[in-house]
Amino acid sequence: MSETTSLIDMRPTRLTPAEPAGPAKAAWAAVFALALGVFALVTAEFLPASLLTPMAHGLGVSNGTAGQAVTATALVGAFAGPIVVVGLARFDRRMIVRALVLLLVLSNLLAATASSVWILLGARVVLGFALGGFWSLAPALCLRLVPQRMVARAISIIFTGVSAATVCAAPLGAYLGDVIGWRLTFLSAGGLSVVALLALLVTLPRLPATDAPGLGTFLVLLRRPRIQVGMLTLLLVISGHFAGFTYVRPFLEQVSHLHAARISLVLLAFGVGGFFGNLAGGAIAGRNAKLGVGLASLLLAAASLLLLGYGAAATVTFVALTAWGFAFGALPVALQTLTTQSAPDHAESAGALLVTMFQIAIATGAILGGLLVDGFGARGAIGYCGLGAVAGTLVMLTLGRRGAASGSGVAA
Repeated sequence: MSETTSLIDMRPTRLTPAEPAGPAKAAWAAVFALALGVFALVTAEFLPASLLTPMAHGLGVSNGTAGQAVTATALVGAFAGPIVVVGLARFDRRMIVRALVLLLVLSNLLAATASSVWILLGARVVLGFALGGFWSLAPALCLRLVPQRMVARAISIIFTGVSAATVCAAPLGAYLGDVIGWRLTFLSAGGLSVVALLALLVTLPRLPATDAPGLGTFLVLLRRPRIQVGMLTLLLVISGHFAGFTYVRPFLEQVSHLHAARISLVLLAFGVGGFFGNLAGGAIAGRNAKLGVGLASLLLAAASLLLLGYGAAATVTFVALTAWGFAFGALPVALQTLTTQSAPDHAESAGALLVTMFQIAIATGAILGGLLVDGFGARGAIGYCGLGAVAGTLVMLTLGRRGAASGSGVAA
């Protein structure tokens, strides 16, 4: 079947759009600028986890309430991807990307000057739109910035921005928060986002609109078995991760009894583990994406349950957080690869769907984690992390076989 009628907008939605062949010459400066933009976005996204306690104290709210800054970002990010891909499909992608990074700058400035938790939440709403829109477009833009044979290398460069932020954001945020305060830490993140904006202004070429997908395309994608299994696994594992990691600082303070310097060191171990996990996840997923997702989920389950049982021991905490970082570093790469392989005919729409489900999972995890940490203490959020990761592992390694047997459903 070559086309279907969208039930949402009643316009024909192509199911096999022509993929851009790519330029004759690679625009590597633009690719690196996109990686810098990703680095700035992910850094801002991760800051609340490392600054949660001082943020809550400064705004006079509980840790669970302050943690909803993560929820606000995720809820808006869930809708931002489809809005940008479909609603702004006829606009030059260069202008959209620049506007999204400008929103990132605004978000950091608002967070740095927030006088109440509501202003902080508003700042994180702005970040959510920037994050969801940027992530939906960035991988697909590689198809238009470099020749086809170099697309995989370009995507890996963009994911390097994620790896670098994973290594730097949490430990540096905790350190700077202790030295200069959480407000100036957000202001520093704003300075980084200004640098990213300038890089994109200088390097990004014109990227005029191509075929505009309809919302019906997302319904088509959701009927594919491999997409269904991947999205269910994502919801379980990623919600578990963010339930635990959003409130990891209270756990390290209350259960592991670590002071600020040791917390920064443990979070650095998490980040370094994430960097190598990103590399390993890409290598494994390139051969078998389903196995990559399953193994990363299993390692996350083991790490969180180890932390839950023996987190009072500093050495165990260090090892568990390193393994946790490795697992989470591998997960996004493996999930992105699985989704791309399942929908090669709809790069932007598949990317938007992945971002939407990812942000829904983050919001779910942050909400449940906040309720658990306020009701049962820091162990409650870590326990949910372990259970979610176990469930996701079982889904991928059992139901995933059926999805593979059914095929990707590209012709659906």
